[in-house]
Amino acid sequence: MARVFVYGTLKKGQPNYKHMINKANGIAKFQGRGRTVEKYPLVIAGKYNIPYMLNIPGTGHHVAGEIYSVDDQMLQFLDEFEGCPDMYQRTQMRIEVVEWEGKGSAGEARGAAEGIVECFVYSTATYPPEWVGLPYYDSYDSSGRHGLSYVLRESR
Repeated sequence: MARVFVYGTLKKGQPNYKHMINKANGIAKFQGRGRTVEKYPLVIAGKYNIPYMLNIPGTGHHVAGEIYSVDDQMLQFLDEFEGCPDMYQRTQMRIEVVEWEGKGSAGEARGAAEGIVECFVYSTATYPPEWVGLPYYDSYDSSGRHGLSYVLRESR
């Protein structure tokens, strides 16, 4: 099992969460909530209002999201879903645990007790330069005050 941190449309209550709980894609077990240890710019960009975490460590905010434990099948599904490695790149990041639900191996418990876990995160280093000038968010909600509703793939 691998740990994945999601900060956008794959979170609970967001438009693509259905993919996280679809067993046909593999197993994704909710572990808890967290935020990036380093600051990153989280922007909403493009004509479909997609959330992107730009891989510019030290700029922006500590981005909030959810931590999942996923099997290889789900990780492969997420790679394809996220357009990895072209649109997003899957990289390891340090995530501060805000609230932990996960119960598992001693290693998981130890990581959570220390307050920091390593997770795969889909961020991007392949973005138009003008995205750096967009507003930065610390948390994503498709129906947030920003007014930039995400456009589902099936509606594009």
